[in-house]
Amino acid sequence: MQQTERVDAHRPSLAGQVLLSSRPLSWINTAYPFAAAYVLTTGRIDALLIVGTLFFLVPYNLLMYGVNDVFDYESDLRNPRKGGAEGALLDPRLHRTVIMAGVGSSGLFVGSMLVLGGTAHPWSWLVLAISLFAVFAYSVPGLRFKERPFIDSATSATHFVSPAVYALAVAGAVFTPALVGLLAAFFLWGMASHAFGAVQDVVPDREGGISSIATAIGAKATVRVAIAFWAAAGILMLFTPWPGPLAALLVLPYIAAAAPFWSVTDAASETANRGWRRFLAINFVVGFLVTMVLIWWALLR
Repeated sequence: MQQTERVDAHRPSLAGQVLLSSRPLSWINTAYPFAAAYVLTTGRIDALLIVGTLFFLVPYNLLMYGVNDVFDYESDLRNPRKGGAEGALLDPRLHRTVIMAGVGSSGLFVGSMLVLGGTAHPWSWLVLAISLFAVFAYSVPGLRFKERPFIDSATSATHFVSPAVYALAVAGAVFTPALVGLLAAFFLWGMASHAFGAVQDVVPDREGGISSIATAIGAKATVRVAIAFWAAAGILMLFTPWPGPLAALLVLPYIAAAAPFWSVTDAASETANRGWRRFLAINFVVGFLVTMVLIWWALLR
């Protein structure tokens, strides 16, 4: 039976819903890895940097989260945290509009990036194709990687790491063991972040018949897995060139935000939203500190 639409007097305007569907708080999480990796590799500001940063800032997120909001509409109706900064509750009239806006804007930018990137590093095209595939595979029927426990977290991590890998590929970076270790640490951070974020949705996801890492192994185990992933990411950073090891300390705020929910039950899993809100704030502080470490590293080159 189809879920009755939730009545919300505070639902944003139609334009506001489209904007919320791109998760503005998360724009920087995809644009920054691309821009930082590209500038640090090439040492220049050019058209590809500008176009790529703009793509990974807005269209990429509109495509990723907008598609998710469209295909998760029925389950989102049961989720009290949807309808704000943590996810739009899209009016069904906007579903086609959001998908068309995401596909159309992304197509324009991707085409421009392929032209600007040229043919010197063709494997960068494969990286970009994998990135876009992961965006769709996470949500669209028939694939729905978001309903495949552990694959859901790996796919989410791909969403955030692939912009950096694409930048490195198109810029002609040499993938040294230290660079691979850094990317692996970033990937583990992404898996941890997704897993912890899934904890707060255990109840509505189960009610909606949606599987996830958290519904599969339970809220308590998922929190512990997330903390283990963050810790592993920190350990990997210890093997990067100075001042990279300092970034190992940056996993500690995330672990501290998740630690109070170490033994959270499935029934009380929604309380993990407090930790998730801290996570969103921590991202901005950690992002600033990562920038300082990167600048320091660049000055030592």
